[in-house]
Amino acid sequence: MTNAPQSPVDWGEVPPPTEPTAPRRPARPVSAWTVLRVVVCAFGLASLAYWGYLAWPFPFPGVLFMVGAPLFAAVVWFLFRAPRSPIDTDVVGKVIVEVALVIAAGAAWVSLGHPVVGLVFIVVAALSGVVAFRRETA
Repeated sequence: MTNAPQSPVDWGEVPPPTEPTAPRRPARPVSAWTVLRVVVCAFGLASLAYWGYLAWPFPFPGVLFMVGAPLFAAVVWFLFRAPRSPIDTDVVGKVIVEVALVIAAGAAWVSLGHPVVGLVFIVVAALSGVVAFRRETA
């Protein structure tokens, strides 16, 4: 019975089983434009929260707008503009959503009496948006 087929397991030491690993996605490089984009988004959400705090009487409508305005903006951005958004949107739709959100945050500063902050935010957000769209479509 020496010419019977043998299993490779019988040939030698068996290595211990390993945990299955999930396939890894390649890491995306983090550039200065990506950091600026995150800062612009965070400042926009903070601007809407600040507007809700100052523009409405406290506690009830103020807290509602302080939480609701940035939450609404974040949900709209996630649904229509995020890189992995669940709703497929063409480039024009993404531009419309992003412009509306940027103008809302800039208008919040104008309504609070700080038009220079609103204008600077809109210009910086437009610059980072143009660079982001050029990278997405290239």
